[in-house]
Amino acid sequence: MDNTKPLMELELDDDGRIRRTGNVLTASTHIITVVVGAGVLALAWAMAQLGWIAGIGSILAFSSISIFTYSLVADCYRYPDPVTGKRNYTYMQAVKAYLGGTMHVLCGLVQYTKLAGITVGYTITSSTSLVAIRKAICIHQGGHTGSCKFSNNPFMIGFGILQIFLSQIPNFHELTWLSTAAAITSFGYVFIGSGLCLSLVVSGKGAATSITGTSVGPELSAEDKVLRVFTAMGNIALACTYATVVYDIMDTLKSHPPENKQMKKANVLGVTAMTIVFLLCSGLGYAAFGDNTPGNILTGFTEPFWLVALGNACIVIHMIGAYQVMGQPFFRIVEMGANMVWPDSDFINKEYPFKMASVTVNFNLFRLIWRTIFVILATILAMAMPFFSEILSLLGAIGFGPLVVFFPIQMHIAQKRIRKLSLRWCGLQLLSCLSFIVSLAAIVGSVHGIIKDFHKYSLFMYKQ
Repeated sequence: MDNTKPLMELELDDDGRIRRTGNVLTASTHIITVVVGAGVLALAWAMAQLGWIAGIGSILAFSSISIFTYSLVADCYRYPDPVTGKRNYTYMQAVKAYLGGTMHVLCGLVQYTKLAGITVGYTITSSTSLVAIRKAICIHQGGHTGSCKFSNNPFMIGFGILQIFLSQIPNFHELTWLSTAAAITSFGYVFIGSGLCLSLVVSGKGAATSITGTSVGPELSAEDKVLRVFTAMGNIALACTYATVVYDIMDTLKSHPPENKQMKKANVLGVTAMTIVFLLCSGLGYAAFGDNTPGNILTGFTEPFWLVALGNACIVIHMIGAYQVMGQPFFRIVEMGANMVWPDSDFINKEYPFKMASVTVNFNLFRLIWRTIFVILATILAMAMPFFSEILSLLGAIGFGPLVVFFPIQMHIAQKRIRKLSLRWCGLQLLSCLSFIVSLAAIVGSVHGIIKDFHKYSLFMYKQ
């Protein structure tokens, strides 16, 4: 018995939970996997609106801010001391510990609104890629003479039906095979898209580019140019954001050395790799298409047929898994709230075991009905607004200012007890204000773009 007790103690962390084994390398991998997503494909369009100087500068600026603020977030993982304090398992929990209940509620509203919105964005992204595959098949079979425009709606409905089934599986994010497939495919479509753009540039068929981006003229007014620049900022902000899962990543790190020190190193490595990928994808995409850069660079190609189809198939596979990874936290918070309000309700709380292949899941009536309704509503919203760049920009704008800058800075000020109106306090608040202005501008640009697209297309009649 004397030999068994120390072994059992070794298997537990300081909070009594199973000992974590993650390290800097695994955390860096998680960061890269999260940020290298479909938003990367919109960065070439963003670069086209901003031009070479502002485009590259914006990506570097957003990346630098991310390295700084996520380091502040890492120091707030434990409360009150960043090394010996009590662990905060979620972003909301950390905000509550350092800033109180009001900020906790505000953080939750922003975080879960963004998570819900991302499911709409992923539905649009998947349908865009499926239509691109269908279009590539059409052109491959009949050439460019025939009509190869298709509605996104059937593909969104099919994607939504699949997600209805997948959403019934509780804690789906624990199925590691799906996360692994999503990670592999995310790199697949990014490098396929970049490679196709590179081949176009090397062959001498690239388009003219500019240090100031798209030119103002008969087809683009000065007002629209400014609003497109705002939207482009939102696209870059979305691509740089992983705040919704930052504490989930930290919660995998072993206790020694301290989690905050490991996370700071992982943040630098992950964001640096992310920045290189972003510059590569956006620069090559803009060099290939110039002012006519599409919102999703893969949709600009139809040949070679098999490679374009493979790249778009990779996006769809990634979106299937990513939808659940982002949707599950939102599902969980709603179900926890329902459980607290109606703790004795069998409809909400009773579980029915159901075995599917080698996986046993718990069937629940409330989960079945409410998750199905949510997926249907997300699908309908996506069908009504299937505008790739604008929706991604809006999601980025909603999350960047509050989650990436405001809350980390306010928690840091509270933790370090930085004196009000001191030089450091003023500098931090200035950064927070600037990020708020950028987020607000991106929201204005995105909403304007969505309204403008509504005037071009009838409701539910968009064709790509």
